[in-house]
Amino acid sequence: MEMKAERATDAGLNQAVNGTETKKAEETITGSIVDIKKFSVHDGPGIRTTVFFKGCSLKCIWCHNPESISSEPQLAYIGQKCISCGECVKVCPSGAHIMKPEAPGSERFVHEFIRDKCILCGKCADVCLGGALIFYGKEMTVSEVMAPIMEDVDFYNNSGGGATLSGGEPLLQADFCVELLKALKDKGIHTAVDTCGYVPREAFSRALPLTDIFLYDIKLMDPEEHLKYTGASNELIHRNLEYIAGNGATIEIRIPLIPGINNDDAFLNAAGEFLSGIKGITKVKVLPYHALAGSKYRSLDMVNTLPDVASPDDDELRAAAGKLSRYGLNAVSGRD
Repeated sequence: MEMKAERATDAGLNQAVNGTETKKAEETITGSIVDIKKFSVHDGPGIRTTVFFKGCSLKCIWCHNPESISSEPQLAYIGQKCISCGECVKVCPSGAHIMKPEAPGSERFVHEFIRDKCILCGKCADVCLGGALIFYGKEMTVSEVMAPIMEDVDFYNNSGGGATLSGGEPLLQADFCVELLKALKDKGIHTAVDTCGYVPREAFSRALPLTDIFLYDIKLMDPEEHLKYTGASNELIHRNLEYIAGNGATIEIRIPLIPGINNDDAFLNAAGEFLSGIKGITKVKVLPYHALAGSKYRSLDMVNTLPDVASPDDDELRAAAGKLSRYGLNAVSGRD
């Protein structure tokens, strides 16, 4: 009886210690976050909340989330939204925002943003009344990220949804990613990780037991073409996909279809053959490329690398999915 009591006491102490450590991690480990988007229906099953992480291991020329490429904080300025209220001028510690006369002798003042003076403190974005200033790369704790996620639990339960970690590349911030996944699983929330696959194997091994589904990108099959358009080879990406599949992961493949780059039979046949040999793939989604993010590049003062091509229409997406389906894959258009 005494031994059983001791074991029970030890178990209770271990549980208390583990609980304290978990709470400590939730309050101390931070992640760099771009955005938290509610009511997402394209980032996994059901209605979801998607957390966008800052920083990516690839630099795809067609990226429609340029604010998530760099791991460093960034400030976007959307001039047409500025209402010249001057609130940013009041809080800016470096003089990056000024109000100047619209014309010589004019009594009307307009806002000017001097990006070279910006120290990326984010104070201006907090007070911007017109939504012209957006700060990307806010450091948040697990508890801070969990708060908005937990507001929509009923929607997840009724739709089979949950939370999706996206980016950027969430697994680049492996410590924070894992702690957030633990917190989500503790609350019984379905988890998805949207990944490009170009991260160390260890990140996948840590996230694997906590992830209900991986949304895994396949962009190009030829290693040299992959290097040309994304800045990295695809060898590690393919190895990691085989690793998580071999360890029982549920996987949805995402293929962005970019005209002139990967919409030809050579790519689709190579992708179909490769993916057909991998277990655990429940679906292959062919997603339409679009150039709508051009304004984001301008607002961030980044070079716009988006290919100047039209978005694939529904027939093109379905045709590509049809070619992949010949390899026994459950391939669908991202618009269906």
